[in-house]
Amino acid sequence: MMRIFLFLATNAAILVVISVVFRLLGIDGVLQESGGIDMGALLIMAAIIGFSGSLISLFLSKSMAKRSMGVQIIAHPSTPFEQWLVDLVARQSERAGIQMPEVGIFDSPDPNAFATGWNRNDALVAVSTGLLQQMNKDEVAAVVGHEISHVANGDMVTLALIQGVVNTFVVFLARIIGHFVDRVLLKNEQGYGIGYFVTSIIAEIMLSVLATMIVMWFSRHREFRADAGGAMLTSRGHMADALRALQRVHEPQDLPAGEFAAFGISGKIGEGLAALFRSHPPLDKRIAALEQSAT
Repeated sequence: MMRIFLFLATNAAILVVISVVFRLLGIDGVLQESGGIDMGALLIMAAIIGFSGSLISLFLSKSMAKRSMGVQIIAHPSTPFEQWLVDLVARQSERAGIQMPEVGIFDSPDPNAFATGWNRNDALVAVSTGLLQQMNKDEVAAVVGHEISHVANGDMVTLALIQGVVNTFVVFLARIIGHFVDRVLLKNEQGYGIGYFVTSIIAEIMLSVLATMIVMWFSRHREFRADAGGAMLTSRGHMADALRALQRVHEPQDLPAGEFAAFGISGKIGEGLAALFRSHPPLDKRIAALEQSAT
């Protein structure tokens, strides 16, 4: 879950900073027109704020991953296993039609992996020490294939665009709600009062929760496609075996911290309402999807 958390956290922080800057510069006030609100100008402002957050998060994704996860890049393999891992990524990326990503290992007892990067030809694929210790080479190869597929499918860029769209509507609707409270309920007729700013901030937070459900739905949907890609780069059997290996450790914990979780190999699964905020579908459903595709 690390990848998604970092992406969403960075995106949210940037949204807040840009929103505050716009307010300090008085840009929010420019949206007023004869006591009403200029919808066209508001939509443009919302899009600028919304896409700025998601695109900056996208461009920072790889450097953030390296620092936050403590990823050790394998620039020069020092062991036969490191050489095998680098060669594996090189072969799979060539088959997937992308440039060779950076390869790294991060220290975590849970078997996991993730891919990140602002485009398919400037990516990072990292695996955990727990994954290397608890899976055999065929299963590791399938996990790496899963991550390579995320990169080849352009999932990070698509995620950023979806996040930008939902951000835009979050900012747009939050300002509309703030305007309504300020003008209709509080009867403020001169500029925007404290009611507008407080209400729009609260509305932005609440709407962001709903927007997160959309992003998580996209993440869960893409996991099935990445599993299919991993199966193509190795085999359905090896991909299914890798997912079963994850089941043996009882659905491992999410990667620590949002952006990297979306394209990790696994994530914690909740039930009921909590499931709407999970980046990964249940492993049994992923295994069933692989088995059905073989028939």
